[in-house]
Amino acid sequence: MRIAGVLLSIVLGLLFGLAGTSTSGVTVALPHLAADLGVGTATATWMVSGYAVALAVATPVHGRLADAVGIRAPLCIGAGLLGLGALAAAAAPNFGLLMTARIVQGIGAAAIPVLASALLSARIPPERRGGALGRLAGTSAALSALGPLIGGALTTVGGWRAAVALPALALLALPYLWRHSVVRGDGARVDLAGAVIVATAVTGLVLLVQSPGAGAVAAVAGGVLLAVGVPMTALWVRARPDGFLPRGVVGNATVVRSSLCASVVPASWFALLLGIPLELAERGWSPLSTGLVLVPSAVVALVCPAASGFLQTRIGAHRTLTLACATTVVGLVLGVAGVATHLPWVLALAPMLVTLAFGTGQPAMIASVGAAVPQDRRSGAIGVATLCFLTGAGIGAAAIGGFAAVLGLSAALALLLVLPVAGTAVQLVAGPRPGTA
Repeated sequence: MRIAGVLLSIVLGLLFGLAGTSTSGVTVALPHLAADLGVGTATATWMVSGYAVALAVATPVHGRLADAVGIRAPLCIGAGLLGLGALAAAAAPNFGLLMTARIVQGIGAAAIPVLASALLSARIPPERRGGALGRLAGTSAALSALGPLIGGALTTVGGWRAAVALPALALLALPYLWRHSVVRGDGARVDLAGAVIVATAVTGLVLLVQSPGAGAVAAVAGGVLLAVGVPMTALWVRARPDGFLPRGVVGNATVVRSSLCASVVPASWFALLLGIPLELAERGWSPLSTGLVLVPSAVVALVCPAASGFLQTRIGAHRTLTLACATTVVGLVLGVAGVATHLPWVLALAPMLVTLAFGTGQPAMIASVGAAVPQDRRSGAIGVATLCFLTGAGIGAAAIGGFAAVLGLSAALALLLVLPVAGTAVQLVAGPRPGTA
C-alpha cells in the first residue's frame, strides 16, 4: 500500500509537472514562435498568461465537479484535454488558433493540481499525507524547472512546435489514472454560472496587469470585466452559499489568508521562469543554453518533498508557508539583482530559492486549507485555494508581459516584490491557529 501511494504521488506529480512545462517549456521558445507566427514577443507572452488564466479559472470547476461526480472522470478528462490541447497548439498555423488551443489546454490542466491533491488526501493516511503532498509538489516542481532545458533541447532539434507538444505525454497516463482515481462524489449540483462570474473577474484582473504592454484596449476591457465581475461574485456568493465559491469556504479566514499568501509564490516563480529566458535570449543565448541556467532549480526541487514533510512536522503548515513567502522575497531580490548586473549565476540562484518556496509552500497551503474545512468539502476548498494560487501565476506572467517592455525586466520584477513582502507580513501578523503549529 505504501509503494502504491508513492507511485500514485509520483505519477500525479509528473502530470502536474507536464502542466507546468506548458509554461516553463515554452518560454525559451517564445522568440522563435513569435518570429514564425509573425507576432511580437510581447504578444507571444499572452500564450503564457492566457494559459495561466484558463488554468486558474477552471481549477475550482474541477474541484466542484469532483465533489459532485467523484475524482476519476474530471481528472481523466482534464489530463486528456491537456494532451490534446498541446498537440493542437503545436500544429496551429497562426497565433489565434494557438491561443484557442492553449486555453483548452489550460482548462484541462486545471484538473490536475486540485484533483491530484484531493486524491492524495483521500487515499493517503494522515501520517504520510504531508510527505505524499510534498512528493507531488517536488516532482512537479522538478519537471517544471527542467522544462526550459527540455524545451530548449526540443526547440534546438525540432523547433518551437516540438517544445509546445511536450505535455501531450499526459495522454500516456490515462489508463493508470482511470484505475487508480476512484473516489466517489456526493451528487452535488455544479454551479457553472458562478464559474463564469469568477472567470470574468479573474480575466479582468490579468488583463489589467498586462495592459501596460498590451495597450488601451486591454486596459479598458480588463477594467470593465473587473468592475463587473467583483461585485457580481460577491452577490453570487450571498445568493448561492453552496455555489461555485461556497460561503463556508470563502468565509473561512484560514482558507482565505493561506490561499492569498501562498499565491505570491507562483506569481514570482512564473515571472522568473518567463523573464529569465527572455532576458538571456536578448543577450544572444540559445534556447538550450538558457535551459541549462535553470537546471539547478530542478535539483533543488528534488529535495522539496523531504523538506516539505520535515518542515510541516517540525514547525507546522502555517510557519512553513510563512517561510516560503520569505524565501520568495529573497529569490525575487536576487532576480532583480541578476538582471541589473547581468550575472548569469545570480539569475540561476533566484529561481532555485523560489522553486524551494514553491515546493514547500504549495503543500503547506493545501494542508492548512484541508485542515480548516470539513472533509466532505475538501475538494471544493482546495479548488478555491488553488484558484488563488494559480491566479498568482497568471499575475506573475502578465506582469512580465505588461511591465517588462515598458519599465524593463528588472523594474517589473522589483514591482512584484510587493506581493511576497505583503504575504510574509500577513502570515507573521496572523500567526498559527490555536492548537496548530
